[in-house]
Amino acid sequence: MKARLQTSLGQQLVMTPQLRQSIRLLQMSSAELDVELAEAVETNPLLEWAENAEGGGADEAAPGSGDDSPADPAQGEINSDSADWEPDDADWSSGRGGSFEDDGPEGEREQVAEAETLVDHLLWQLHLSPLGNRDRTIGAALIDAFDDDGYLREPLSSIAQTLLPHIHASEDEILTVLHQIQRFDPVGIGARSLGECLTLQLDVLPARTATVELARAIANGPLERLPRAGIAGIAQELKQPVPAVEEAVQLLRSLDPRPGKQMSELSTDTYVVPDCVVWRQRGIWRAALAGHAGPRVVIHQGYEQLIRRCGEADASYLRTQLQEARWLLKSLEARGETLLRVVNRLLHHQAAFLEFGAQALRPLTLREIAGELELHESTVSRAIARKYVRTPRGTLPLRAFFASGIDTEGGGEASSTAIQSMIRKLIEAEPPRKPLSDAKLAEMLKTTGIPVARRTVAKYREAMNIPASHERVRIA
Repeated sequence: MKARLQTSLGQQLVMTPQLRQSIRLLQMSSAELDVELAEAVETNPLLEWAENAEGGGADEAAPGSGDDSPADPAQGEINSDSADWEPDDADWSSGRGGSFEDDGPEGEREQVAEAETLVDHLLWQLHLSPLGNRDRTIGAALIDAFDDDGYLREPLSSIAQTLLPHIHASEDEILTVLHQIQRFDPVGIGARSLGECLTLQLDVLPARTATVELARAIANGPLERLPRAGIAGIAQELKQPVPAVEEAVQLLRSLDPRPGKQMSELSTDTYVVPDCVVWRQRGIWRAALAGHAGPRVVIHQGYEQLIRRCGEADASYLRTQLQEARWLLKSLEARGETLLRVVNRLLHHQAAFLEFGAQALRPLTLREIAGELELHESTVSRAIARKYVRTPRGTLPLRAFFASGIDTEGGGEASSTAIQSMIRKLIEAEPPRKPLSDAKLAEMLKTTGIPVARRTVAKYREAMNIPASHERVRIA
């Protein structure tokens, strides 16, 4: 045997710090992004606030910070159609057939925001999933059993006991629903062990490479022995080269071992801050990022002079800071582009919702938007998480544009939100001394082409905190 050099081609995927930064910035709310940028400016001498930069910053400044930015009717929005920025005031008014009248309890305005918990986030995705009522009930029981880290620590037999006496489910049936929930965001949720949690995150990586497969083998096998055996011991056990095992372990370390903490540790917005603004111009709905949603920091113009005047050690430090500043600006730009792409697709599907209110909201799921944009569902979920858009109807959460659906007799679909709006309108118009029963409401909806069962009407009525008919007659 003799040593020799050999070249080969191959693909590998590594969760780089830049990719992790992009993912983290994407799921941040506006308030969290403010804190992140303030910390970046404070710790990186080559970053400065855009408003403090003379002449608009260095070449690395993100788009939208130059002189060609559009006019600022509301805190400096940035529009991809900057030449057509100014909204048509008539389209914002409520004088066009009452299209933009306030919906009363459904009308959204800028107000104090409630913290979204992990359970809220998962139940919302469960509601949008294609699962049936039985499976959704099982799913709700599973989600309720998750701990703060997002793990399912209880055995499936315990979940089966909590479902009794209404639902008799086998462990195999519960496991099937669990596998569906494990596809929700955040990725890795619902795992029963650290190895399973990491494997779920490896499964969504966009490539199947040797590194990913080796990382999966470690996660499913000797992961717990890694601290004692070390990389060399694991390499010997798996009969793999030490460098390959080192690369696989590095990939595993880049994953999140506690995905549930993403929700519990995120700060709570005191007030709703719109990330996008939507307006109608000449009959066309347009969207733009709010000024604060885009990059608001630039690279200091004098960084080249700083580096030239410094010694070798300081110059090396500044070059590192410059690289990190460029990564941050690219991540901010990518965040804005992804958010705007998602909002534009929502406008394409839900223009009628903005025109006529919740009654016109069509069924729409994360999977549909993700498929159209060629993104993963978890990416879309991160893009809309705790994000708000200012519309002629008020400031709305982006999640308000999504809804599950029910098939209609006409061959189409009606969203659950639209059906709730119809039920509310029917109840508001009912005779005070003879309120409509759930069965009567179901019958009236059926005449409009929406075949819903009485129990479905009852579920929607309870979700809107509307009392039953016998209680409403006493109130009248």
